[in-house]
Amino acid sequence: MATVGIHPENVSVGEEGKTARKPTTCEECSRQFAYPSALEIHMRTHTGEKPYMCGECSKRFSQLNVLKTHMRTHTGETPFMCGECSKRFSQLGSLKRHMRVHTGEKPYNCDVCSKQFKHQPELKAHMYKHTGETPFTCEECSKKFGDSRDLQRHMRTHTGEKPFMCGECGKQFRQMGHLKKHMRTHTGEKPYKCEECSEQFSRLDSMKRHALMKHTGENPFTCEKCSRQFVSTWGLEQHMRTHTGEKPYKCEECSRQFSRLDSLKEHMRTHTGEKSYSCEECNRQFVNLRILKIHIRTHTEALQMRGVQQGVQSVGKFKGTPPHSHRRETLQVQGVR
Repeated sequence: MATVGIHPENVSVGEEGKTARKPTTCEECSRQFAYPSALEIHMRTHTGEKPYMCGECSKRFSQLNVLKTHMRTHTGETPFMCGECSKRFSQLGSLKRHMRVHTGEKPYNCDVCSKQFKHQPELKAHMYKHTGETPFTCEECSKKFGDSRDLQRHMRTHTGEKPFMCGECGKQFRQMGHLKKHMRTHTGEKPYKCEECSEQFSRLDSMKRHALMKHTGENPFTCEKCSRQFVSTWGLEQHMRTHTGEKPYKCEECSRQFSRLDSLKEHMRTHTGEKSYSCEECNRQFVNLRILKIHIRTHTEALQMRGVQQGVQSVGKFKGTPPHSHRRETLQVQGVR
């Protein structure tokens, strides 16, 4: 690429004999710049040139200041601090975006539905809901997403990665949001309150389901295949797999696949030997709830039989009770029970 220099045509004489610099223009996109050095940096967006390389990871950059900012990912330097919550950031732009959490500012508006967003990527991802576009595809199961972050979170269902850990009990989660919700089981926090009955909930979706089921009776989400209605999008999504046959949850031990995460978790106990369900009558433990319920019937049936036997014994205590009358009374007890 030819070096951009200052040519006589780039300089003009203004009032009182002062020289005024003419803007330099990019021949590729016609964008104008006050200084040739700025144009030179800009040209790298067209040429792809990245002359600045990180000595730690060899990643390359088109601008020196971008490299300097990147280096903080290696040094851990966070020179920008939030005055509200003292959270620190490596970039000024990150701090400015974070401040919207405190100010509530949502500068990005959807032209279609007027919904507002704190960040540009959120608006961009939201727009796919209107266009129906799903440009991000999972290479494992071909599921499509409108947001790259949704794809990233989804990939953890295949890799099993759980990068977010609870400091109280050590339980790990795939998403930060899930960890935050889990933490309320330790703190007891219930920030969501039903406007109808004032019952409080630790999760927003739980409060919404409660309002729909207890107060409105509304089932706003309808299956396009069979017209079955659901209280939540989650319920509809789970149901849709009965039509599509999709099974996104895979056992790493035997490669068996499941349509629901809880089904995979239950299946995993057949490999680990974990028995999470215990009978209150005899303390016997079981792998899943279904088997426990079947087992409990052995106790209820035994109780019924003891009740019948006790009824037979009490009938036999009456003096002069003939054998045929004793048998008739036993049948009556069995019928009652």
